[in-house]
Amino acid sequence: MPHAHQLELLAPARDADIGIEAIQHGADAVYIGGPGFGARASAGNSVADIARLAAHAHRYDARIFVTLNTILRDDELEPARRLAWQMYEAGADALIIQDMGLLELDLPPIQLHASTQTDIRTPEKARFLQDAGLSQIVLARELTLQEIAGVRDALDPDRCSIEFFIHGALCVAYSGQCYISHAHTGRSANRGDCSQACRLPYQVLDAQGRFVAHDAHVLSMKDNNQSLNLRPLIDAGVRSFKIEGRYKDMGYVKNITAHYRRLFDEILEERPELARASSGQVSFGFTPDPLQNFNREFTDYFVNGRQADIGAFDTPKNPGQPIGFVTRVASDHFELRTDDPQLKLSNGDGLCYWNQQKALVGAQTNRVEDMQSGLWRVFPKDAMATLHDLRKGTTIHRNRSMDWVRTLEKKSSDRRIGAWLHLAECEGGLRLTVTDEDGHAGESRVALEWAAPKDEAGAALKLREAMGRLGETHFAPIDIRVDLPRPWFVPASTANALRRDAMAALEAARAAAWERLPRATPVQPPVPYPDDTLSYLANVFNQKAHDFYSRHGVKVIDAAYESQEEEGEVSLMITKHCVRFSLSLCPKQAKGVIGVKGTIKAEPLQLVNGKEKLTLRFDCKPCEMHVVGKIKRGVLQAGAREAAEQALVFYRTMPASHAHP
Repeated sequence: MPHAHQLELLAPARDADIGIEAIQHGADAVYIGGPGFGARASAGNSVADIARLAAHAHRYDARIFVTLNTILRDDELEPARRLAWQMYEAGADALIIQDMGLLELDLPPIQLHASTQTDIRTPEKARFLQDAGLSQIVLARELTLQEIAGVRDALDPDRCSIEFFIHGALCVAYSGQCYISHAHTGRSANRGDCSQACRLPYQVLDAQGRFVAHDAHVLSMKDNNQSLNLRPLIDAGVRSFKIEGRYKDMGYVKNITAHYRRLFDEILEERPELARASSGQVSFGFTPDPLQNFNREFTDYFVNGRQADIGAFDTPKNPGQPIGFVTRVASDHFELRTDDPQLKLSNGDGLCYWNQQKALVGAQTNRVEDMQSGLWRVFPKDAMATLHDLRKGTTIHRNRSMDWVRTLEKKSSDRRIGAWLHLAECEGGLRLTVTDEDGHAGESRVALEWAAPKDEAGAALKLREAMGRLGETHFAPIDIRVDLPRPWFVPASTANALRRDAMAALEAARAAAWERLPRATPVQPPVPYPDDTLSYLANVFNQKAHDFYSRHGVKVIDAAYESQEEEGEVSLMITKHCVRFSLSLCPKQAKGVIGVKGTIKAEPLQLVNGKEKLTLRFDCKPCEMHVVGKIKRGVLQAGAREAAEQALVFYRTMPASHAHP
């Protein structure tokens, strides 16, 4: 966790190489999956890769957080415990967890962070997790600035820091509160295997069966972008600023990390009472631009209160940016005039447009011809006959620029720690002392008899230049002082060796000074959990998690939905997003509108996708929507067979024999 005056930019990594580039592009910390039990099932990494990434990060006092944030069966607890020790020994700085059963195990003395999957929306729950020994907590994405500030006021900033998502894809549900994937496919979002039913198109029907919307992606959100809210988020108490994207590619991580690094560096210039959470300054070989990466358009979600346009209802794909319009359509190509005559197209660019059914149609370029003055001839990869509704006047968007892709495939940043170098005489030769911006120091000496240089005027300059050649290190000179009482002739090989030895000593001093983040000590006696009853929404999937909550005063503890004891209709998703509000059908919106008073009620709606049917129920007091449905018979049967065949052990409140054969 960062100190109370520090700001931490936390970037995602699908693998160690991406994590290293995240550090190089300005991340103060990186979160990454280990070999198992992470909430992105196909984004795991070996112990050796975690160790390699940690070693690189620690050079800059940056931190590595490993996700161990699925809910666990009883038979998985011991493998998870062993994995926690492996991550600790590899140099990881913290584990991000969801399952409270882990707190009942013999874990290494590694810092623990509460995953977004723990669904932290209230000051009471945040305070409880702090007192239970969690040092950093990821708040629900749905909180407003005022609600975040309420959590801040409940915490001790020296014991627990607030982490908040500032960029990337948005899960429409409160994290940890979505079970549609498990109910329909047996793939659990809480176990890292979500089928993303929220990105599907649905027919929306009212209580009388009438169509309200047709083939609309009403559960698909735009992407999160808090670029304009960083200052108020800091004031509200956020100290770790998290970028979503452990499935994202290298170009995304480079670009988005660089974008926020620049924004935070501007803030740190304005506010000297704040500091970054790691060392070094970053320079970039490109201009960061979030619009260049995959996005479903952007929203700041609920940070500034409920907004009407948070949904990406038309498509879950990347529409890109409008760049021009079609001027002519031929049998094997079309011509395009760009809005900006300076804009350049390249072979392989991704183009797209909206057809008459408001569906996004891709038109990737195979070859382009520059016809000058903003006019381009485009030969698409697919046959023109497949590009329905492409006609003169159609607006064309670009959602991938090959020039941009190629830019980020190259080295695109440089991160250096500032250092002061001081060259002086010492008994029998010369001494070089190097002190970095964090106060670490290294020194080297060389035995050398004094000899006068042929060029006395240029000798000091040459020595300064020789001392300042730090290109092969992680350091950059802030100042170089050659403090010699007389001109010296120093052979180039001697000067280079003196510099290399001093920098190696500095690296060793930094490594020796590195300290692990401290593991928080839980409050004793155990503080009571805010509620004494837990439903399936608490995701208790093993006996140790049951024991944890029982130890904290909970009397009734239902089994997780994945235990498959909830066979009837239940809330399969709870969300702050309201389809009624987004479709202008909210009773609160109708208040005061002449002619509709009393005629609009928050009656249920139905979502239909093929054979899948879900009911939307609206809880207007907390302003929440519940997506209601039931688990499929086939999922129940498959789960029971798997449990029997593989001898799976997990927490139940009913006898195992209750499960369906």
